[in-house]
Amino acid sequence: MHKYVIIVAGGKGERMGENTPKQFLKLSGKPILMHTLEKFKTTFPAIKIILALPENQFDFWEELCYKYKFTNIPHQIVAGGKTRFHSVKNALELVTENGVVAIHDGVRPLVNENTIVNAFKIAEDKGNAVPVIDVVDSLRHVSKQEASNKAVARSCYKIVQTPQCFNSVIIKKAYQQEYNDRFTDDASVVEQLGETIQLVEGNRENIKITSPTDLLVAEALLKD
Repeated sequence: MHKYVIIVAGGKGERMGENTPKQFLKLSGKPILMHTLEKFKTTFPAIKIILALPENQFDFWEELCYKYKFTNIPHQIVAGGKTRFHSVKNALELVTENGVVAIHDGVRPLVNENTIVNAFKIAEDKGNAVPVIDVVDSLRHVSKQEASNKAVARSCYKIVQTPQCFNSVIIKKAYQQEYNDRFTDDASVVEQLGETIQLVEGNRENIKITSPTDLLVAEALLKD
């Protein structure tokens, strides 16, 4: 089956306290986003990569690719939208063949090969796959209306990661729906169609880099 990955990179860098969007910050010698693209190309050399970026960042990305001699990974660029939903919807226009489409956060460069391979395999077999990991901290449910809180069983919850993988026909149909602010990720969009979401094991190192602390952790993990 044909394999696609849509890498969504619409960050503005606000939580990083930087003028440079977080996906372009340097990690172990090169921009975070380059590590992410490399991971998918290394795992599946024939994969088709679609990068969703804000249109005003196209030139900057091109300059970075030239600066870091990042020319060995072919990819298509598409303009992002006002939300993640709209960015993915735009990118899906470039999915022209049936297969499996992965959707991945540009600032998750530490996803491992097993997570990617397993997610694609389950999506091929069952129509979708979403990587998750166990919650290790205690959880409490806070009721703002009643101004109360109570402990809940962490075994009933999972932490969701990307890449979230889908049969191309299903994901394209899902993104024909009108935007809803309850769509928190791609799985929630597909779920709205009545599809059952299949969970697969993720990897704990697959953090989303959104703060200076995350960047320090990612640097340490890459050195291991």
